[in-house]
Amino acid sequence: MGIKRGNAITGGRRNNGGGGGSWMSVVILVLFLVLAPLCVFFGRGMYSTTSIDENDFSTSFTKEDVDWRAKLALQNVRSLFTKKVFEVIKANTDDLGPLSLDSLRKNLSASWKISGQENVIDNNSVPTQIVESNVKRTPTSKQEKVIDGGHFESVDTPAILARRQLRDKRRESRAADLVKQDDDVIIKLENAAIARSNSVDSAVLGKYSIWRKENDNENTDTTIRLVRDQMIMARVYKSIATMKNNTRLARELQNQLKESQSSLGNATTDADLNRSVADRIKAMGQLLSKSKEQLYDCKLVTGKLRAMLQSADEQVRSLKKQSSFLSQLAAKTIPNGIHCLSMRLTIDYYLLPLEKRKFPKSENLENPNLYHYALFSDNVLAASVVVNSTIMNAKEPEKHVFHLVSDKLNFGAMNMWFLLNPPGKATIHVENVDEFKWLNSSYCPVLRQLESAAMKEYYFKSDHQTTLSSASSNLKYRNPKYLSMLNHLRFYLPQVYPKLNKILFLDDDIVVQKDLTGLWKVNLNGKVNGAVETCGESFHRFDKYLNFSNPHIARNFDPNACGWAYGMNVFDLEEWKKKDITGIYHKWQNMNEERVLWKLGTLPPGLMTFYGLTHPLDKSWHVLGLGYNPSVDKKDIDKAAVIHYNGNMKPWLELAMIKYRPYWVKYIKFDHPYIRGCKL
Repeated sequence: MGIKRGNAITGGRRNNGGGGGSWMSVVILVLFLVLAPLCVFFGRGMYSTTSIDENDFSTSFTKEDVDWRAKLALQNVRSLFTKKVFEVIKANTDDLGPLSLDSLRKNLSASWKISGQENVIDNNSVPTQIVESNVKRTPTSKQEKVIDGGHFESVDTPAILARRQLRDKRRESRAADLVKQDDDVIIKLENAAIARSNSVDSAVLGKYSIWRKENDNENTDTTIRLVRDQMIMARVYKSIATMKNNTRLARELQNQLKESQSSLGNATTDADLNRSVADRIKAMGQLLSKSKEQLYDCKLVTGKLRAMLQSADEQVRSLKKQSSFLSQLAAKTIPNGIHCLSMRLTIDYYLLPLEKRKFPKSENLENPNLYHYALFSDNVLAASVVVNSTIMNAKEPEKHVFHLVSDKLNFGAMNMWFLLNPPGKATIHVENVDEFKWLNSSYCPVLRQLESAAMKEYYFKSDHQTTLSSASSNLKYRNPKYLSMLNHLRFYLPQVYPKLNKILFLDDDIVVQKDLTGLWKVNLNGKVNGAVETCGESFHRFDKYLNFSNPHIARNFDPNACGWAYGMNVFDLEEWKKKDITGIYHKWQNMNEERVLWKLGTLPPGLMTFYGLTHPLDKSWHVLGLGYNPSVDKKDIDKAAVIHYNGNMKPWLELAMIKYRPYWVKYIKFDHPYIRGCKL
């Protein structure tokens, strides 16, 4: 039994010892599962030294570079474990999958690949040599250098630095150019605004405009402006007070408005205001402050001011229409002085005996070797300025011949004036358009149309709109000059002067400033009409004058064709006859009986008749716009051979622009008895 007990005890101890041994094995296995990655890491030779040269980047590992601590650890580990233990550790680390060290190394970034042989740990010997490995990076355009800690820093190459500097310079240059362009644009806009503001002085109303320079006051009337501004705000608050049923405040504002208006009266300058205006300004200011405290609402005030602005804009438009109507009406009137002059000259002419009514040098009238002018006018004073200015600036006045044609009402006055005031050595002759027997309704389409019932109804119908604003748009097409054959006689020059081969046509609202004989030397290149073109970038082209919705116009003319000006035109009468210019004019005039091709006037049919037959002259021969444009350049006027007062502001009318009038009045003989007698 003792033996058995001992055996039992012995056997129990063995069992216990066996259990303790297995437990210790598990602890050791777990410990080395943790230490295994470090062992493999050191075994693979991850410690290295890094070197860099100018051309190559490489990393090499040698036996001396391996840390002594790694060697010692490997030896101790190998002495502790058998080959079987190492296999178990390796199997367990492989089971970690993507968390294993090998997997981590395999999945490194593509820019960091370790190529070459790897060191293998043998069971029987400690590795003594680590094969050199090259660390290769994907090629880039930058150089790299190693800094502390084994990290890499990118360094730009000289080429990249040069390109970057070039880009910076270009960027700075573009920025400077943009700033300069902005400055230039701002300067241009400011200059244009100043020019427009300077040209507003008499653009529409002429002499009657209160904004003309002669009415400018250097001292700004700040008091009047203040009173008017207060009245505007008082009206705004009065409207808001009425809307909010604040009748008491509305009544106070109304009373204060009446007082401010009475103190303002008809004053246009601060000097015209009475002494009580200061007290009323103070009282109005206090009332406006009170109104602001009680009623101010930004949205309401803005709305009221906008409504007042719209109302003022409508009033301005209405006044513009009225001023346009009055300008058209004034342009058609004859000043009393000119009417007086014509009547006195007519009476005296018909008191002359027949033998004294003839002009000298009649033999020059058909001499083609002289310089011939055609002037058709019913204004004695205007015709005298044209003749006088031409002769005074002519180099050889004896070679100049003037052919004047007037109507029967002014025929006597025109004759009498030039009989009393002959143009020096030049030749002059006056005719009556009503004595041209060949110019009748059977031959001339425009005469037939003027005698038609439709045209009479258009001009003289009694139920036309008579309000100023409504009639202004059509009034300019009902100008009496369109009813006169003097205006259409320019299309019959070869019939009026059959013996001449070239003639210079002049309007009666021009002034000649230089010798014009050079126009007879201009080669027209087979064209009929020599004229100055008037078109700009987008104005004074054919589409402004003609109705291009009509198929006849659309098929035969270019809407962008350049227009030209009547007023100073040189005509080749020989080419005129060859090309039958008068026949072309008749064709278009017959087609326009219902005014479907163009409105009334002579310029539209002239553009059509001489289409493709006009030779452009240099612009210095003929400068236009002095009858409507206050911004004509003075330099252009001074160097022009002929200046033209085309427009409504004729120099003999009171609405003429004052700054252009001296060019015209200097050719009037104000000391003449007839001029003084009619108080011109």
